[in-house]
Amino acid sequence: MGYNVAIDGPAGAGKSTIAKLVAEEKGYIYVDTGAMYRGLAIHFLDKGIKAEEIEKVIEACKDADVKIRYEDGVQQVYLNGTNITGRLRDEAVGQMTSKCSVIPEVREKLLDLQRELARTQDVIMDGRDIGTCVLPGADVKVYLTASARTRARRRYDELIAKGEDCDLNEIEKDIEERDERDMNRQTAPLKQAEDAVLVDSSDMSIEEVVRVIVELCK
Repeated sequence: MGYNVAIDGPAGAGKSTIAKLVAEEKGYIYVDTGAMYRGLAIHFLDKGIKAEEIEKVIEACKDADVKIRYEDGVQQVYLNGTNITGRLRDEAVGQMTSKCSVIPEVREKLLDLQRELARTQDVIMDGRDIGTCVLPGADVKVYLTASARTRARRRYDELIAKGEDCDLNEIEKDIEERDERDMNRQTAPLKQAEDAVLVDSSDMSIEEVVRVIVELCK
């Protein structure tokens, strides 16, 4: 059995950044769900299936096996045993991923692949419903959050650093609206699992958050 760590929380809480750093320190596999979606998209493209051919997409899910491995510290993605990492950022793959990711059966297939990976490997996953839906039996569950203002400030600083013009109050408003949607959506709403440890990073550095989560792990 793999050792599983689930990190949930609202948008802008730094989940992916923290999860990747914890994975690096502990030697876990960081489950990059976006890369897994792209792996499925490559499978569909290789079969000559178009995104609008939904029945064919659903059927093709049956013989797709996407796995994430780390080789020399670098993430590699395999589709049915073949390394497809170099193809993940192709434009056609991105377009197919965007169109197919909304199909419920594709999401269900990805869920099955994630759970299988978690069953056999030591993994860390981040998202909105990892501890409540994807890995309800995770060994460690963390609900990582920060105030809306703090998350807005972080996003604002990122955009300013890229030379983009933005408004802090507007960013904060967008974050609050997204929180509202995520927490009240019908399917897998964002919420803290009963057995999750609450970590509020509003006044913490990235290093401090990583240390807290690492210490929760075996």
